[in-house]
Amino acid sequence: MEKNKEYYMDFAIRHLWHKISRMYNQKAQEQGVTISIGFILLNIDREGTPSTQLGPKMGMESTSLSRTLKTMEENGLIYRKNDDVDKRKVLIFLTEEGIEKRRIAKKVVVGFDEKLIANIPKSKLKIFYEVAERIDKTIDEELTFRQTQSKKI
Repeated sequence: MEKNKEYYMDFAIRHLWHKISRMYNQKAQEQGVTISIGFILLNIDREGTPSTQLGPKMGMESTSLSRTLKTMEENGLIYRKNDDVDKRKVLIFLTEEGIEKRRIAKKVVVGFDEKLIANIPKSKLKIFYEVAERIDKTIDEELTFRQTQSKKI
């Protein structure tokens, strides 16, 4: 990435995420899925996961998540089942095909992570994670501030 006087941190984050997203989408397309489907596959627990937990984990809006889950169900990657204890709760489970696609998705994500770890010194990775944590905290503070400001209006 080229650095100039108009270089902002959010540009670097967006630029890198866009490239990572393109890479993951290319790999997902080879498997006949999307990046969203791949990340959902990685976030469904063996014991089942309530769809209400997936949205916040994934950072997806409920309508987009619902559409994606419907597609995954139609493609035989997941199935839904009412919770044995709380019948109002619907759990999402992986089918055998979903488990296989999850295995592939995990291999892609872990493989990329291993490449990054191999190419970045541990001391710099430690700093990266510290910076990422501070950025996350700053965003949380900004969101909280915005929420309190909007309630005052």
